[in-house]
Amino acid sequence: MKLSHENQYVKSVQLKKELIESFNGFPLNLPVVKELVDTLHFHPNVTYIVGENGMGKSTFLEGIAIALGFNPEGGTLNFNFSSYDSHSNLDHYLKVIRGLHKPKDHFFFRAETFYNLATNIEELDKEGGGPKIINSYGGVSLHEQSHGESFFAAFMNRFSGKGLYILDEPEAALSPLRQMSMLSRIHELVQDGSQFIISTHSPILMAYPDAKIIQLTADNIEEVKLEETSHFKIMSQFFEDKNRMLYHLFRE
Repeated sequence: MKLSHENQYVKSVQLKKELIESFNGFPLNLPVVKELVDTLHFHPNVTYIVGENGMGKSTFLEGIAIALGFNPEGGTLNFNFSSYDSHSNLDHYLKVIRGLHKPKDHFFFRAETFYNLATNIEELDKEGGGPKIINSYGGVSLHEQSHGESFFAAFMNRFSGKGLYILDEPEAALSPLRQMSMLSRIHELVQDGSQFIISTHSPILMAYPDAKIIQLTADNIEEVKLEETSHFKIMSQFFEDKNRMLYHLFRE
């Protein structure tokens, strides 16, 4: 059964303004932080965080995930590895408001560190001591699959429902067809009581019905419809008049 505002797992996030002395310096100088003047409420099913590069989407999702107890490089709440300690301290300045109900499953997916997660799974499985972790990802080494197939294996096999799933640019290695398949998988999991918070550049992924789309710009945070996102507008302009767009791109 789909979650509602009464039983969603994560309700909102806000800045701990009392801890901030200055917005100079990373990560507090990111547009997403500087413009987070009010509480940001999440949809009980699917919330998208979108915007151009440099707005702070990935850092923001990372901060939320760490504040919820996830490993900075991704995985379930049980993962505790670090290939390169490069995460920011934004989580210290975020107050994440949880709901009364707890998810039965959890996963923080990061496209840029998924290789490190796959390596950690192999290392843990070599140590033995219990069922192989890779079995919950489809049973085939994630390193023995293409990047896109390994991503998709996690979505299809590891995500078990009634879960909280935070996904940072999951479309990074997925073809348009796979992105559509992922939309279908998201729908299955939403129907099974899951909540998603997703940062993405993909208009295909943003198309989930009734989702909340939060668009970040250099001077604003606002809720928009799919057709109002800069991503959708640019892609539409390109395919509606490709030659005109290419003319302006290539002229000297």
